[in-house]
Amino acid sequence: MSITYSLPGALNALVESTLADWTANGKVSRLWNKDPLLWTNAGEEKWLGWLDVVDEQVAAKQSLNDFQAEVKARGFANILLLGMGGSSLCPEVLEKTFGAPGFYVLDSTDPAQVTAFANKVDLENTLFFVSSKSGSTLEPNIFKQYFFDRSKKPGNFVAVTDPGSHMEKVAKDDGFWKIFYGVPSIGGRYSALSNFGMAPAAAMGIDIDRFLESAQSMVQACKNSTAVENPGVMLGTILGVAGTHGHDKITIVASPAIHNLGAWLEQLLAESTGKIGKGLIPVDREGLGAPDVYGDDRVFAYVRLEGAEDPAQVAALDALEAAGKIVVRMTMPAKYDLGAEFFRWEIATAVAGTILGINTFDQPDVEASKIETKKLTTQYEETGSLPAEAPVFETGGIKLFPAGTLTPATQSLEGYLKAHLDRIGAGDYFGLLAYIQMTDEHEEVLQKMRMALRDKKKVATCLGFGPRFLHSTGQAYKGGPNSGVFLQLTCDDAVDVQVPGQKYTFGIVKAAQARGDFAVLAERHRRALRVHLPADLESGLKRLSDALLSVI
Repeated sequence: MSITYSLPGALNALVESTLADWTANGKVSRLWNKDPLLWTNAGEEKWLGWLDVVDEQVAAKQSLNDFQAEVKARGFANILLLGMGGSSLCPEVLEKTFGAPGFYVLDSTDPAQVTAFANKVDLENTLFFVSSKSGSTLEPNIFKQYFFDRSKKPGNFVAVTDPGSHMEKVAKDDGFWKIFYGVPSIGGRYSALSNFGMAPAAAMGIDIDRFLESAQSMVQACKNSTAVENPGVMLGTILGVAGTHGHDKITIVASPAIHNLGAWLEQLLAESTGKIGKGLIPVDREGLGAPDVYGDDRVFAYVRLEGAEDPAQVAALDALEAAGKIVVRMTMPAKYDLGAEFFRWEIATAVAGTILGINTFDQPDVEASKIETKKLTTQYEETGSLPAEAPVFETGGIKLFPAGTLTPATQSLEGYLKAHLDRIGAGDYFGLLAYIQMTDEHEEVLQKMRMALRDKKKVATCLGFGPRFLHSTGQAYKGGPNSGVFLQLTCDDAVDVQVPGQKYTFGIVKAAQARGDFAVLAERHRRALRVHLPADLESGLKRLSDALLSVI
């Protein structure tokens, strides 16, 4: 699990002095003793249960192995996990990395997405995980309502939730098969190695003993009081020091077989560090380019799976390093070392937070977006409609809604897009926030847009599908540095799906989430433009893509 890095001379000296400070002042021991003074002394010690969870899981692993055997014996045709953010991202990474035929993760309120999963699984022979730490998160609750109503087999449902939560009560009242408990002192983004990650891992057939053994080896390595020999502290120091000196766009690069690791890292980095105007902005799934398409604000963090390297990826990173870019390289000997990598990055993110001077464990701006969404869904329940809104411009069914004032040179879709994109400057980043169904075809169109903009503007680009990114990178977009320029995409839904027991539909929930998200971006004075597409999404998306590419 080695780590190497290349830094400019002055930055390298700062990293070395920071590591020396960690060693001389016993900061590794203070971290393991859960000293909140390492951060802001705002109750951080209440959220450090993840430091102990690997040892706790090893001690209790027989229950996971028993569960794995029971799942296999029951012969489920499918497993569908219903969750958001920290409750869903780790299981998704595990499924994409290890391969688990018939295992799916639903983390979108888009009605087309919900329908696609309902049609994909055998509802009577599917094991459903309902994963929610607090038990009060909107999305897992309405997912549960929908699939529980359609399945009518409570014995096929498993809850993963914290003790005493609303979801625990629901699971008991509705006769769920099992309840796996989370640890209240572990926040969602740090929960990968708790039951939120390990219960689904057991269900999909992963060797739990081997996985936890790997994680435990990293736990021991990260207790090393000599900071330069501590893989988590080393990585966190590089990220924190670089981030405070203008290199705050953490570009995640991973070998193809572990490519989905970036989706989990996005949440960990963005939600942990993006607040009070500071933060590290993770950049995932942005293909590598030549050195001249990048500014000076990047750190390239490369996780290499030994024996499964992509030669083109390696060559591109070598070229970036030769051009003086910051490249950090980590090696995973095998896929089962993913457990170790989870823990390394958890330590690193906590350490980076101490250098940034923030509380790594809260997420105030995620909560702000949830509050706005709740206001809108409540209004719909009371009145039967969302508030009326008037676009500043409309063409061919495409409607535009800017945050604040946007003055185009011409009254056209291209004119508004150009005016918006012209606000991007050096050191900024571009965020494409798409509240549409997450499909390979849609991602291909959106990736083409972001990459063209990256090459033209030479800025970092981010792509998130809503509402899943709200529980991930959304915190940094609203609470981090005001260097983001956002293009939010929404659409009319060709087909909608009713939420059982509610007046609202999944489409209304998605619309409320998008509007709530945009309202907070506007309130935080972010540069944002919302483009609302018609129900014929493919044609609308093509029209938008053509316009944006012509402007670029």
